[in-house]
Amino acid sequence: MKVYFIGAGPGAADLITLRGARLLGSVDMVLYAGSLVPVEMLQHCRPDTELIDTAQLDLEQQQACYVRARDAGIDVVRLHSGDPAIYGATAEQMRRLDALGIAYEIVPGVSSFTAAAAAIGAELTKPEVSQSVILTRVSGRASAVPELESIARLAEHRATMCIFLSGPHLKKIVGDLLLHYPPGTPVRLVYRATWPEQRVYEGTLGTVLEETKRGAWNLTTMMLVGAALDRGVAAESSLYSKDFTHLFRVVKKQGKEQDQEPEQERA
Repeated sequence: MKVYFIGAGPGAADLITLRGARLLGSVDMVLYAGSLVPVEMLQHCRPDTELIDTAQLDLEQQQACYVRARDAGIDVVRLHSGDPAIYGATAEQMRRLDALGIAYEIVPGVSSFTAAAAAIGAELTKPEVSQSVILTRVSGRASAVPELESIARLAEHRATMCIFLSGPHLKKIVGDLLLHYPPGTPVRLVYRATWPEQRVYEGTLGTVLEETKRGAWNLTTMMLVGAALDRGVAAESSLYSKDFTHLFRVVKKQGKEQDQEPEQERA
């Protein structure tokens, strides 16, 4: 018996991985977060699969489902939104599975921050502008953020920042960001990326509070901020330059092959 933690992706039913969809169709029990995972995702399951919405279950009740599946000798899929590695509350489940001697495997998924970047047509990193992406959130009732990781502290880096669950906290977030980012820094808000009700706002740190209505961007909003989002910034990597040599492309210069240290392709 095994439990598979599967990233369902940001919302669209066809953005789950092939491996995740295959496993959904092979197990007898599926636990899913009905408040976050669209029901369309369950189309990958067999008609006779036991489907359990965990939105109203506490951790002990979920553990009881795993124990029941173990006693019955059946595999289980635990379906999480986005990728299980980020804000998935999976560590506490895996800790309990370890104590129970139940094997598990993690199947990654498309995160909402990459889905949000796709929705606005942006690359989050640009040479000499930002080569780092900070994934963070504000403190909530369920999970507090350490003081050293507050948005005001992280903003000192002025890297590209992706702020999860940002909708209800825009005023505080913008105030903290303006401590270090210029008012003209691009801001994008993406509500429910890849869902049918997806919405996008494009503006700057100086305009976002004036141009958005209070309460219009709720909890499932991703905020992206940083100079790399500026489409007018034309910084380019040397990787695809006709004069750049690396392991897979040798440039001939003045009749000789240019001799340089090889460089790996970017991820």
